[in-house]
Amino acid sequence: MKKQNWLLPACAVVLLGACSDETAQEPEDTAQEQSAQTDDVEEDVASEQSASEQSDQAEVEEQENAEEQEPEEQDAEQAAEPRYRINPQNSKVEAIGDANEQAVLITIDDAPDTYSLEMAETLKELDVPAIFFVNGHFLDTEEEQQTLSEIHDMGFAIGNHTNTHVNLKQSTESVQQDEIVSLNERVEAIIGEAPKFFRAPFGANTEFSKALAQEQGMVRMNWTYGYDFMQGYMEPEALTEIMVNAPELNSGGNLLMHDREWTNVALPQIIEGLRDKGYEFVDPDEIEGIQP
Repeated sequence: MKKQNWLLPACAVVLLGACSDETAQEPEDTAQEQSAQTDDVEEDVASEQSASEQSDQAEVEEQENAEEQEPEEQDAEQAAEPRYRINPQNSKVEAIGDANEQAVLITIDDAPDTYSLEMAETLKELDVPAIFFVNGHFLDTEEEQQTLSEIHDMGFAIGNHTNTHVNLKQSTESVQQDEIVSLNERVEAIIGEAPKFFRAPFGANTEFSKALAQEQGMVRMNWTYGYDFMQGYMEPEALTEIMVNAPELNSGGNLLMHDREWTNVALPQIIEGLRDKGYEFVDPDEIEGIQP
């Protein structure tokens, strides 16, 4: 009995000691949990602050970029303002606003047959813009397609002169559709953009071709005068004389020339003669109605 009585107090001491140890550990565990929670909160706050700062910085950079681009966009809009328009009744080039009225437009048909590239090089050297009106049957070979690319890369405008140079007034609407649209698609595949201008062979437009050209986003034109396809003017001297002194030459002239040997030879003298008379040359990119 005495032995049992001695064991009871001893067990009680052990139990009290164990409870004391557990009680002592609880604050440490709680402190660790609270510290971990605090660290998590601080990390979340830091993360949110960082994300917020990055967002703010991105907005500032975006605004700065927009401010830097704004003058360029304004310049592009100003550059895109048309300075000339084509009169649909007579194909004359009409000045808009304060554009120089004493100006003429140079156009080359039947490109790129044989002399178009050399003519483009001449015009480039003389700093004269022009439109080269293209026929699809001059784009059959890789060499011809490369020639067109080179003319376009020199900065010259490209026009649609139909696929096979047919008389549209003698063609069905389905043929007209194919002659115009298929060439647009072909040119775009070669140079990356469709023609911006349309000229019907022989100047023979139809109501259908007029509507189709407009639908395709092209400015339609014929010409005010041209002589290099007429008997008596198929040699350089005579052609130069008539192109510079033609009775039809006046402000807003729409000058028709072709990819021909005699025209190629006469071209520098024609340009020089027009300049001597005080004429400037219309940039096709400044003509009203072209698609950007």
